[in-house]
Amino acid sequence: MRTFSPKAADITREWHVIDADGAILGRLATEIATLLRGKHKPTWAPHLDCGDHVVIVNAQKLAIGQRKLLQKTYHRHSGYPGGIRSENLEHLLGRDAEKVVKLAVRRMLPKGPLGRQMLRKLKVYSGPTHPHQAQRPTVRPLPERSKARVG
Repeated sequence: MRTFSPKAADITREWHVIDADGAILGRLATEIATLLRGKHKPTWAPHLDCGDHVVIVNAQKLAIGQRKLLQKTYHRHSGYPGGIRSENLEHLLGRDAEKVVKLAVRRMLPKGPLGRQMLRKLKVYSGPTHPHQAQRPTVRPLPERSKARVG
């Protein structure tokens, strides 16, 4: 039996819409990363971008506990000495909610050109509307978890 390797003609891309209202950030990000990589498809290959397009709405309404809001910090560096900038999750969520979701998903994708190509298929919106109705996306519910605890 020979190993199947998908060609460009074998890859079909779908569009999914996920509502992040009340979702836990890490569990949402793992579901998105799986869809972007294409690991939910039988034709998945680790060296190819086989994944689907994902649209996230209501990124502003994530369920994040108070302790995590205050203690989780994001760092970036300008490249100059003393140029490190830090902010906590609460401040970043208020300033740019889309960035919180993108950063969580980006860290779960492969590093390098393949991961950057996959991340381009992610569209995040803080409100309930999105401009991708022409692609006819399907609403994808998040898997149910028992006793999700926030607080």
